[in-house]
Amino acid sequence: MKFGQVPVEEAVGALAAHSVRAGETVVKKGTLVTSEIADRLKQAGVATLIAARFEPGDIAEDEAAFRLAHVLAGANVVVEAPFTGRSNLHAEAAGVLVIDVDAIHGLNAIDEAMTAATLPAYKPVVAGEMVGTVKIIPYAIPEVLLQKGITRAGKGALRIAPYRRRTIGVVSTLLPGLKPSVVDKTLAVLGRRMEPAQARITQDCRVPHEAAPLAEELARLARSDAELIVVFGASAIADRRDVIPSAIERAGGRVEHFGMPVDPGNLLLVGSIAGKPVIGAPGCARSPKENGFDWILHRLLADVPVTRADIMSLGVGGLLMEIVSRPQPRAGGESADEE
Repeated sequence: MKFGQVPVEEAVGALAAHSVRAGETVVKKGTLVTSEIADRLKQAGVATLIAARFEPGDIAEDEAAFRLAHVLAGANVVVEAPFTGRSNLHAEAAGVLVIDVDAIHGLNAIDEAMTAATLPAYKPVVAGEMVGTVKIIPYAIPEVLLQKGITRAGKGALRIAPYRRRTIGVVSTLLPGLKPSVVDKTLAVLGRRMEPAQARITQDCRVPHEAAPLAEELARLARSDAELIVVFGASAIADRRDVIPSAIERAGGRVEHFGMPVDPGNLLLVGSIAGKPVIGAPGCARSPKENGFDWILHRLLADVPVTRADIMSLGVGGLLMEIVSRPQPRAGGESADEE
C-alpha cells in the first residue's frame, strides 16, 4: 500500500487517510476520492491530500480483519461483521473463555499492522459478551502478511467451554461458636456465584469438623447426583494432613493440589473422589467479592481441567482486592482462617 501526501488530482482512486473539511466540502477519513471530490477540494483551496492507495496483492482492512477473526474463532465463538478494520468476537454461550495464549502472542509479534486483543484467559463470560477483537491498523495489508498471521494464529485460538456441571453438593463442617447463620449466608453466596452457570446446590450437608464424619459424608456425595463437591471448613485448611484433606483420602479420593498463589484464596484445595472434583474452599469464599475460589469454581463448572501447573501459574495477577470483611488486613498480619 502506498501512503503519503500527493496533489489532490493524483489522489483520485485512493482513500483519504484523514478527514478533510474545506468550506462546505467535507471528506471523511477512509472515503474513496473521486474526480468530483478532488475537483471540489481543489476549488475550496486544497492543493494536497494525504492518501492511501492499494497495490496489487493488498487486502482491504475489513476483509483482512474478518478473515483473521474467523481463524481465531473456535467453539462457541461468533464473529461480528467488520468495520473500520475491526472485527469483534463474541461468546455464543455462557461459560469459560479458553485461549491459546501462545497463538495470540505469536500473531501479535508478526507485524505491527495486525493486532488481536482478548479478555483474560479463563474469564467467565455470558452469551453475547465480547471476548476478543482483531484490528488491522493500516487501510490494507499484503495478502502474504495476512497469510502469515493466519498460519501463526492456528485454528480456534479462542473458544468458550460451556458450563456443564449443574448439580453441586456442599458439605459444611461445624465447630462450637460457628453460627448456623454463617453457614446459611455462605450457601447463599455460593448460589449467587453459580447463577451464571445455572448450577444449583442439590445437597446441603453439615457435619462436625472431624475427618471421620466428613469422610463418610464425602463418600455419600460421591455416590449421589452431585457433579461437583465443595467443602466449607469451620476452620481453614492449614496442612495436607488437616481435617479436610484427610477426609478426602479416607473417602477413597485424592488431593490433587493444596495452596495457590492467589490472595485472597491461598488456602484452596483441589481433589477428587470417584472421578468427581472436590474443592476445599478457602475462608474468603464466604465473601461475595472476587477471590481465588471463583477462578477454580468456574473452570470446574465448565469441565475445564485444573492441574497443579494451572494453579501455580496464577501468581501474576493473583493479588486481588482486599476483602474489607476480614478481621485483619494483610498489612497487619493475616488470619489463616480467612485465606
